[in-house]
Amino acid sequence: MTPRPSLGLRARLLFAFALLCVVTAAAVAGGIYVLARNDILQRTQDAAVQAMRSRLEALFPLRSPAPGPAELDEIARTVTDRCSFAVAVYHEAHSPSGRLGCGRPGGNPPILDLGVISPGLRQVVAGGEVAWQRVVWQGEPFLIIGAPLLIVERDRTTRVSGIEVYTVRSLLPEQRSIDRLAARAWLTGGAALAFAVVLALLATRGVLRPVRELGRAARLLGEGELRTRIAVSGSDELADVARTFNNTAAELERHVKQLREMEADARRFVADVSHELRTPLAALAAVADVLDEEAAGLPEPAGRAARLVSQETLNLTGLVNDLIEISRFDSRVAGLVLNEVDVAELVRSTLHARGWSEPVHTELPPAVTARLDPRRVDVILANLVGNALRHGEPPVSVRLSADPHWIALEVRDHGPGLDEAVLPHVFDRFYKANAARARSEGSGLGLAIARENARLHRGDLTVTNAPDGGAVFTLRLPRQAHDPDGGPE
Repeated sequence: MTPRPSLGLRARLLFAFALLCVVTAAAVAGGIYVLARNDILQRTQDAAVQAMRSRLEALFPLRSPAPGPAELDEIARTVTDRCSFAVAVYHEAHSPSGRLGCGRPGGNPPILDLGVISPGLRQVVAGGEVAWQRVVWQGEPFLIIGAPLLIVERDRTTRVSGIEVYTVRSLLPEQRSIDRLAARAWLTGGAALAFAVVLALLATRGVLRPVRELGRAARLLGEGELRTRIAVSGSDELADVARTFNNTAAELERHVKQLREMEADARRFVADVSHELRTPLAALAAVADVLDEEAAGLPEPAGRAARLVSQETLNLTGLVNDLIEISRFDSRVAGLVLNEVDVAELVRSTLHARGWSEPVHTELPPAVTARLDPRRVDVILANLVGNALRHGEPPVSVRLSADPHWIALEVRDHGPGLDEAVLPHVFDRFYKANAARARSEGSGLGLAIARENARLHRGDLTVTNAPDGGAVFTLRLPRQAHDPDGGPE
């Protein structure tokens, strides 16, 4: 399953800092804005109500308990100041409409009339209470304050006169102050966000520097630089991680050193034993040749024993030779003797020398040349074709293909193929599978040596199963091989 893409640690820290700043700034600035807005409007409203009450006191005593339009207009003028106007209402009569211009930019001020006053407000005021309401008219905010005129009787009781006075005051200056406050809040939030981003960058630099150093050291350690260590400073959690890494790297270096020493000892032992076995094996091989020649004239049990000794001596000789060859690869002393060869002729020579020309079908285009080590390519082909003949089923084929830089030799049989569990281990040393292509003969080193010879040429040897059955070994070699050691072995 493809992992979901995720943000890096730096991006996540920046996002967390920015989000925290935005939320905090929005909460603080929003709270301050709401409190300041309510305070500004409340103070304006209280001042307007107090000013209206003060002006209404100058109207007593009323000259007429049933005023007409002229008296209502005089009442409205008494309550009006330069930033507001008033409308006096008595039953169906009311004072003329007025204009409002305080705090407005140039241009004609709007004409406000009785229609701005809501029926609900009028109902409350008609009941004898002072009330107010904020409305938006023609896109501008206004404060409407309504108060009834009360008549005080001689016994100090009051009654409603039926006259209602409404003042309409523009809140445009206050709205502008609130807008400026909101703009400052946004600017403050933006500055706080920029400051938080700077802090986040500094914090991520301090946090990510040891993390990057740890990642670099881990990469070097994974590439085999076992002496890699991290400079430890401080006593925080990251310093503890660095100390743990250094301790782990030191232990890993110690264990790897021990394993390498053990592996070198084992390879040296195998090489020494293989070389020491060569001399007695040469004598045994000579005796085995004599026994093999005389086996036909010996009684059956003795003849069978002679043939068995001869065969096992040959097998042991092959095993020792393979061990010596593999030890040369392990000690990196194997080299190439390069020659410009005709690849098709090299394949034919390999098949002819072993008597495989008849059972093996070939597709060898002419004039394909390459600079190779003929002996090592012969070893590879002999191993692949021999395995195909012994463990596969006919027909066995060898096909040559080439491009300007590479040649490819494909050896295929038409047997049951290799089990999928066996494919990854085919080139392992001493590996013998018990699948359909299981090997019961040989040293178990043939394919490993074949691949090492291919890699010595800077090529490779791979295996797959053909769709219609059979195993396919593909040898790819550069047409201009170079000796990795710069000279012959």
